[in-house]
Amino acid sequence: MPRNEVHISSLIVHVVPEHLDSVKVQIQQFDTAEIYGESPEGKIVVVLETQSEGFITDVIDKINNFTHVVSTVMVYHQIERDLDDEQENTGSQQSQVEGEV
Repeated sequence: MPRNEVHISSLIVHVVPEHLDSVKVQIQQFDTAEIYGESPEGKIVVVLETQSEGFITDVIDKINNFTHVVSTVMVYHQIERDLDDEQENTGSQQSQVEGEV
């Protein structure tokens, strides 16, 4: 198992448009989440930086349970490994899920 691992992922959160601001406030309570964009139709782009894939699924589940959230979908996931070991850096793995934004 890598000594140091960072998971970077992006989510699209679809919200009832009238409640966009209140859901954004809830999302901003997560230390690992940053909002990068939104649309008047109720879609929010969220980027997560976590230590494991389990944290990502936990955050997705929590956001899905917010009142006025229609759905939350991960659209991008990248893993950076061994960040402290420059000599044995294995690089990164990326996966991308295609979907409508």
